[in-house]
Amino acid sequence: MTKGFLPALPARVFVVFEPEESDYMSFSVGDKAVHPAHGVGEITQIEERLIGSDKIDFYILKLVNGKSGTIRVALNAVDRVGLRQVMSRSAAKTVLEELKKDEMAVTSQPWNRRYREYTEMLKSGSPIKVAKVLRDLAKVRADKGELSYGEKKLMEQARKLLITELALARRVREETVERDIDKILN
Repeated sequence: MTKGFLPALPARVFVVFEPEESDYMSFSVGDKAVHPAHGVGEITQIEERLIGSDKIDFYILKLVNGKSGTIRVALNAVDRVGLRQVMSRSAAKTVLEELKKDEMAVTSQPWNRRYREYTEMLKSGSPIKVAKVLRDLAKVRADKGELSYGEKKLMEQARKLLITELALARRVREETVERDIDKILN
């Protein structure tokens, strides 16, 4: 070994894993699914498209939470995108309990840092994290009297995402969930 030079490190080995189609969460036409960024949608069809020379199957989701439009999610990207089933009734109960907690998930002070952290929590698609965003921003609004424009939008998004999914999970109307959330947060 020459003085001043580091020994050669072994080359990195990358293993490419091509999961079988059965490894993905699967949905059927008519099922409800939750997209982390867009909320609840109904699988209206499974479509095959030719992209380049590859045939790729897509779930077509029609959004049900007041948004219009459809979303395509490749079957082989379901896990990466975070498409998941609607939460169970017991999970809905846990989410409502999370809203009742007196803690703060994000303690950063400048609004722009909080905004970044809350955005990441919403992107995760986790109903618990979405509930934490809603709870925290409701507390910030109560303490400071006002939220920044960006925080207001995040709070509105978190609220809509939760209301739609909680209503489906609890098998009640969205208005009922709205009242329950308002009682908890006010």
